[in-house]
Amino acid sequence: MNDRQRSTAMARQQGFSRIYKHDIDPWRYESSWYEARKRSITLACLPAPSYERCFEPGCSTGALTLALVKRCESVLAVDTVESVVEMTRQRTAEHPGVTVLEMDVPAVWPDSQFDLIVVSELGYYLESAELDTLYDRCEQSLAPGGNLVAVHWKGDAEDFRLAGGASEVHARLLARSSWRQVVHHDDQAFVADVVART
Repeated sequence: MNDRQRSTAMARQQGFSRIYKHDIDPWRYESSWYEARKRSITLACLPAPSYERCFEPGCSTGALTLALVKRCESVLAVDTVESVVEMTRQRTAEHPGVTVLEMDVPAVWPDSQFDLIVVSELGYYLESAELDTLYDRCEQSLAPGGNLVAVHWKGDAEDFRLAGGASEVHARLLARSSWRQVVHHDDQAFVADVVART
């Protein structure tokens, strides 16, 4: 990681830490209909009934993590903010297949293979080069035949780093020749794509 990337990652981590310090659930994962509906549709988009190993970067408060546990034998959930990592650990403590770590992706990446990777509401917080690195690392760690799920809100926010928001995040995912699109969901609120490793 060069100095600029390190500075960008630190600024992002500090920004999210400030947000969570003010409000532990700033995006209302636990109470909003948008979030509940998005989780249900994300799970419905998964082509396989179950998965052995799942990776969820940017797990936040663990709301989606708890939903993924129902379909996955093991889940590695990571986030860059210590307070939400601890919250997710506590919320998933009764699920022995869940591991929750503090990790700043894509600069740091687990040395494992997964048959499911879930990138939810993460891509537009990354710089352009970071998004490319994220997809490179997903390609390297996704098992043959495995699924990558990308889900992003179609609105805009001041702290988004990537111009074009969800449209750009998903366009760049689908432009990669190593993926085969298997599910596409697009409505007024969010877009979800599921690709399979070819």
